[in-house]
Amino acid sequence: MVHFLHPGHAPRNIVPPDAQKDALGCCVVQEEASPYTLVNICLNFLIANLEKLCSERPDGTLCLPEHWSFPQEIADQFLRMMTWQGKLTDRTASIFRGNQMKLKLANIQKAKISTPAFIKAFCHHKLIELNATAVHAVLPVPDILSGLCSNSWMQQNLQCLLLDSTSISQNSRVLFFGQLTGLCVLSVFNVCFHTEDLANVSQLPRLESLDISSTLVTDISALLTCCWRSQYESDFRSTEPIQEQIMFYEGSPLQAIHRDIVNEGNHACYFKGMRNHPLDLPVQFTASACALNLTRHGLAKGMPVRLLSEVTCLLFKALKNFPHYQQLQKNCLLSLTNSRILVDVPFDRFDAARFVMRWLCKHENPKMQTMAVSVTSILALQLSPQQTAHLEELFMAVKELLAIVKQKTTENLDDVTLLFTLKALWNLTDESPAACKHFIENQGLEIVIQVLETFSESAIQSKVLGLLNNIAEVRELSSKLVTEDVLKHINSLLWSREMEVSYFAAGIIAHLTSDRWLWISRDVQRRILLQDLHSTIQNWTSSSCKMTALVTYRSLKTFFPLLGNFSQPEVQLWAVWAVYHVCSKNPSKYCKMLVEEEGLQLLCDIQEHSEATSQAQQIAASILDDFRMHFMNYQRPSLC
Repeated sequence: MVHFLHPGHAPRNIVPPDAQKDALGCCVVQEEASPYTLVNICLNFLIANLEKLCSERPDGTLCLPEHWSFPQEIADQFLRMMTWQGKLTDRTASIFRGNQMKLKLANIQKAKISTPAFIKAFCHHKLIELNATAVHAVLPVPDILSGLCSNSWMQQNLQCLLLDSTSISQNSRVLFFGQLTGLCVLSVFNVCFHTEDLANVSQLPRLESLDISSTLVTDISALLTCCWRSQYESDFRSTEPIQEQIMFYEGSPLQAIHRDIVNEGNHACYFKGMRNHPLDLPVQFTASACALNLTRHGLAKGMPVRLLSEVTCLLFKALKNFPHYQQLQKNCLLSLTNSRILVDVPFDRFDAARFVMRWLCKHENPKMQTMAVSVTSILALQLSPQQTAHLEELFMAVKELLAIVKQKTTENLDDVTLLFTLKALWNLTDESPAACKHFIENQGLEIVIQVLETFSESAIQSKVLGLLNNIAEVRELSSKLVTEDVLKHINSLLWSREMEVSYFAAGIIAHLTSDRWLWISRDVQRRILLQDLHSTIQNWTSSSCKMTALVTYRSLKTFFPLLGNFSQPEVQLWAVWAVYHVCSKNPSKYCKMLVEEEGLQLLCDIQEHSEATSQAQQIAASILDDFRMHFMNYQRPSLC
């Protein structure tokens, strides 16, 4: 197929799109569930390089190479993709002249092409369907009808004609549909279609579906004597009037969606109406409800990732167009609670985070609040630190999350909302000095100390300590943690039987004690903490005390100053143990990260440095062994 469509171009020259770059701000896995088809890749390449691949006629229009030929289905798809990408013009439409393309289902929706270009490019094909919805005014309805009727085959065989929102010149007379005797489906929504035109349409012998919504029809009596053929029994003729099959009501929420799913199958049909009518509130609201129902009942598992991506992007487009319609916002928020959408689907995470944070500050009912908090906690990890810093809603979000924590603590209520809120704060402050600063400015320390004094559950303790670890990593804020109240709780939790709790407490102590300037008048206390840190880490090496949970990091750079701290072996030991933990649990991610962030050299230095403890050297050697095992393709530093 590649060589057939593109002579002289080898397949390796075509770079398939990357789902990780499909949407701004997304951080998702590669879209393995629904990869781009080879046909799509080829057609996208052709469209992008049409000017280079085609020759030019004397009139300035493009012409395909003589030996090229497209099968009907490929030709239909090619035209549809050109239309969607806005590439169908008088200059490019000319490639559909002649017999190199054989069209059957033609889509020129919203295209700007003139009448001559339309007639030359499309009216010689054997079309059974034409979608001319909202084409530019340079191609009015009478000219479309005239062109179609010039083809005797199409007069008898054109089955579906969509002319929604297509213009008609002021001086036009009655629209003559009567010659298109094969029409089964006709839609003239939002067209200057008069009662006289309806009388003409009523003579069509095979018509089964007619949409005259938002037209100028005032009298449907011409249809009262029409009979329609049953779509199930071809020999049955009804004497019932056709108006039962006609949509002539205006403002119905399902009107446009129904129009767009006629003859459609491939969940996708529900969202075609949503894409085609972005400024129609009833359509957007109804479609958002459809999206919610599809995702809430487990059906999202069976939907292609690309379809879910398009639906999610359409939901956010609707939010921008109708920012004050609360029920539409609720539908969008509820759809985002679907784990597959949040984890696997490409969409603009930055915009999503802004929307959810604004919703979080609306003081909605507890159920909606819990959902907003849970989505925030996941999205926060998917944003880069730079994106988090540029969130205008960050300050209010941190303030609101702390208010929720304070309320739950006061009520002594350790429910799922409290856990989600602590997780959201933890993730928002990860490598984000701005969020950490907002946390301190809103009495965050006082609030989480109250949490530690109120609740003893390890799940709560580990989240609070993880949050405080993020504060400790910010040099200009770490001094705020060197207080009797904070250090008392951290030192107490250092000895916890729960490995995760002990690990995070040790991390806070390691970061704080590494900065001697924080302890100018408290050096004795600092030395005691270092001794406790060392004793705790000794217990971790025993077979009976292993951490089963995997702690995840965006980057390992926060460990690098500690890894190079040979003057404080306890601090260095914690850092090398932490790196060993993540590298042994997930070598494919963190061994690679060590190379990319240039941290491998620090481990080599520990292994060879005379001042490093034997225990730190042994752990560093284990990390390097794991690296050699999993990443032999990487170039090791020559010093190691």
